Amino acid sequence: MQRVVVTGIGSISPLGSDWAEVKARLGSYQNAVQFIERWREYEGLGTALGAPVTDFQVPATYTRKQTRSMGRVSLLSVCATEKALEQAGLLGSDELHTGRAGVSYGSSSGSTDAVADFGEMLINKRTDGLNATSYVRMMSHTAAVNIGVFFGLTGRVIPTSTACVAGSQGLGYAYEAIRHGLQDIMVAGGGEELCPTQAAVFDTLYAASTNNDNPGQTPRPFDRDRDGLVLGEGACTFVLESYDNAVARGATPIVELVGFGTNSDGSHVTRPNAGTMARCIELALEDAGIPATEIRYVNAHGTATDHGDIAESTATEKTMGSGVSISSLKSYMGHTLGACGALEAWMSIQMMYDGWFAPTLNLENVDPGCGDLDYIVDAGREISTEYVMSNNFAFGGINTSLIFKKL
Repeated sequence: MQRVVVTGIGSISPLGSDWAEVKARLGSYQNAVQFIERWREYEGLGTALGAPVTDFQVPATYTRKQTRSMGRVSLLSVCATEKALEQAGLLGSDELHTGRAGVSYGSSSGSTDAVADFGEMLINKRTDGLNATSYVRMMSHTAAVNIGVFFGLTGRVIPTSTACVAGSQGLGYAYEAIRHGLQDIMVAGGGEELCPTQAAVFDTLYAASTNNDNPGQTPRPFDRDRDGLVLGEGACTFVLESYDNAVARGATPIVELVGFGTNSDGSHVTRPNAGTMARCIELALEDAGIPATEIRYVNAHGTATDHGDIAESTATEKTMGSGVSISSLKSYMGHTLGACGALEAWMSIQMMYDGWFAPTLNLENVDPGCGDLDYIVDAGREISTEYVMSNNFAFGGINTSLIFKKL
């Protein structure tokens, strides 16, 4: 079995695109949630809240030929990947073209405008709105494919279109490919663009916040008075390598990925199951070969939905004990869906090295159903730990747990 290390990370988020910027935003205790005026155009859509990336620009060096197959989710993902490869010292490297470097990447869906073009075809019985790249921009594995083509990756392509765990499964499956010697390098993570159709999904389930007049006061993960989730967008890419490969080329590992667990509830597509969530966490601990007591911080999925918060809290307390510190970064940047597993893992790693962990914003009265976990509230907390755990749980009853070790 190969050790798996991270040698580069690139991100684009509603809180910023480098750690100094993100940490400053976390330390300000103000979230990135905004009122989205254009969503008021959709009759019947109750929520008009989102956490957009407001400063993203396509690099001037990207040509039209390179970008014509990309919608926003692919552009975000490719830009994040370029940053990660540059940090890893692999941008432009021949190692990417040997067949031993692949991509494991996910999003919930393709780009909104391309989906709309096909919708117009079905409604109006006309194809004049389509072109040669419409499907590539719409398909669920658009980010993974565009990353592979843009950087010339010729190894495995593992698309993880698994909603809220797309990014964490992207990391986990890349980890497994390297650990078992099937690849030396994997570009892994997830991305998502802010889309009104996804807001409508949660709205119809009565799971989206409609606190449109008070963006800063929602979402409220684990709070008794929570009113639902808020969507965000972004992308985050990790460069994973075998430890031997990283050492051989003189790279400096950032962190080691030591544990991954994933399973499914097999019972309901939208109602979470605390029992299988707990088993997923146990699988990650078993994979890492450490007891729960070694982990002093858990990054929660923390969506601010009734069933999700309670099931997750129950599972976490059962496996990790009530003394573990826990918080939800979705209170800052909303639910970034396919990107959240990678973005939240990255931020957890950075907080581990800083020894400071952000609280859950807007958590004033812990729901009694959420148990006795040590929720970080009001202000950040100094914690010294060698390990962090990052958990995500998705539609379809798909669960993931990742454990990272400080180097």
